[in-house]
Amino acid sequence: MLALLAAALLSAAAPAPQAAEAPLVMTAMHLHDPWIVADAGTRTYYLFTRNEATMTGERRLGTMVYASRDLKHWTRPKLAFVLPDGLWAKAGSWAPEVHRWKGKWYLFTTFHDPAAKLGKNGTRETYRRGTVLAVADRVDGPYKLVRGGEPIVDPKLMTLDGSLYVDPKGKPWLAYAHEWWQTTVGTIEAVPLTDELAAAGPPQFLFRANEAPWAVGQKQPNGDTVFVTDGPELYRSKTGELLMLWSSYGTKGYVEAQARSKSGTLAGPWEQLGTLVERESGHGMLFRTFDGKLMMILHRPFNYALGKLYEMRDDGDRLSVVREAVELDGEAYPTHPCVAGHSSFDGAHPGC
Repeated sequence: MLALLAAALLSAAAPAPQAAEAPLVMTAMHLHDPWIVADAGTRTYYLFTRNEATMTGERRLGTMVYASRDLKHWTRPKLAFVLPDGLWAKAGSWAPEVHRWKGKWYLFTTFHDPAAKLGKNGTRETYRRGTVLAVADRVDGPYKLVRGGEPIVDPKLMTLDGSLYVDPKGKPWLAYAHEWWQTTVGTIEAVPLTDELAAAGPPQFLFRANEAPWAVGQKQPNGDTVFVTDGPELYRSKTGELLMLWSSYGTKGYVEAQARSKSGTLAGPWEQLGTLVERESGHGMLFRTFDGKLMMILHRPFNYALGKLYEMRDDGDRLSVVREAVELDGEAYPTHPCVAGHSSFDGAHPGC
């Protein structure tokens, strides 16, 4: 009892992290799985990512949001969403996406609970993981959970990175990654949604990670080789082609790649078009600037992630990278020693 009391007193006495000062530039921002909304009404860019206590001064699990008028100088982030106490989820807050739908703003973000077991895949103990939905009147929140925070996809499936797609008939869908932890070879799947953004049917298989010629399997301690699927986002090209951004691992680490539906619908079949950005870069998304430029933001590297902005070109049948916008995101390859020392960089700082 005394030990518990002492621990509680120490915890209470521990100072809160100091929030980052503004204005910020991307080389000073934690940006794993970044998502940008270009809000035309306020001509403001809102950048969402999981909450980091070192940036907000808040230790709570949730989503933080930065704001900018020029994509270069950003406000100190604030909490847009906080996971309520007592929910099934205990960790995560990954890959936030924010979309306007039926007059409201909706946040999709992934949580998990390692203690909520789902059974074994070989020697791996699977557990509950899925994308939840929250709603707000303003793009920057505050967001409140919908349907008690239950995952959109069947909770028996270990899924992540749910992404909203609205088809040409106005029907909403959720595209997502079915986690390799449960499937060994990760897949991209989709479920139809109701107008309330609840699942309206069973999952539909789109493709497997190892269908991409560039994808490299990751050897696991138990001896098997797994293939990762991450971060799907759908995009309709200027000629009507249905394209998808997604990520996995290649010969030089994490990769941002694209695929194309041969039928122009989610049903596919899907053909892999190759990589867009390599060298520990991935989980990208597309947006348009207020002057009409098509842009992509992704994070690099996977650990100690920083945001990287690319000017893109819509070629009709695919997307192409024009250039990295280094005048906005800072150095093309970060020189922080713990980033530069990552295995796909120069290896000069192996102790990081």
